[in-house]
Amino acid sequence: MAVIMLVTAGNFLMEITLEFVASIFVMTKQRSPIFCLFVMISAGKHLMDLVAVDWFQDTKRMDHVARRQGCAAQVASEKGLFSLIFNLQVPGSTHYSMVFYFVTRQLVMGSLLQRFVDGDDEFRNSRLKLIPSVPKGSWIVRQSVGSTPCLLGKAVDCNYIRGPKYLEVNALGISIIDVDIGSSTVANGVLGLVIGVITTLVVDMAFLVPANTTDELPERLIGAVRVSHIELKSAVVPKLEPEIS
Repeated sequence: MAVIMLVTAGNFLMEITLEFVASIFVMTKQRSPIFCLFVMISAGKHLMDLVAVDWFQDTKRMDHVARRQGCAAQVASEKGLFSLIFNLQVPGSTHYSMVFYFVTRQLVMGSLLQRFVDGDDEFRNSRLKLIPSVPKGSWIVRQSVGSTPCLLGKAVDCNYIRGPKYLEVNALGISIIDVDIGSSTVANGVLGLVIGVITTLVVDMAFLVPANTTDELPERLIGAVRVSHIELKSAVVPKLEPEIS
């Protein structure tokens, strides 16, 4: 397996594989003197880099994880980088959060990614797409999760928190996406299956803001991650700073 990124977090590994990214097709356009063709091509270079992963547990839901002192997003901000954080929440008697930190040097003004980050919740919910794959796991889990892309904001409840915005050339700030998987009845059913066999699973996830108009092409992935053989007991309780009212 060709690995292009490997992140160790606790007792489990996160990796992005060339095979998974190459299996994802995004839309682009090819112009000719007469007309414009729209074609699907293999996903190329992603827009942001995965730099860290957190695996949290608590007795309550964990929102706004970027409050945690010294977290990857705060370190990135100090270095003049912009972070996009996906906080995938799993509710229950014990709440779990798997947090992915993607960073980039700066947002390109007018780009689809910048419009997504600075847009309203309605726009974000209509655009953020998750592309899943389960290369290793039981047949029933692979069938339940599937590999069909879905709009996260339409499938589950998403709470967006936009961090400070600075008027410098290198915009500093944090954008957090808190995704409550338990808000979907279907997702809850799948969740029971997945939690029971989570240590045996390998799950690939890619995030994309799809193009709806020709001027938003070509499409590019925000980033992708592989989650391998998660141990529930390896999750830690985060120390979150109080919210500033």
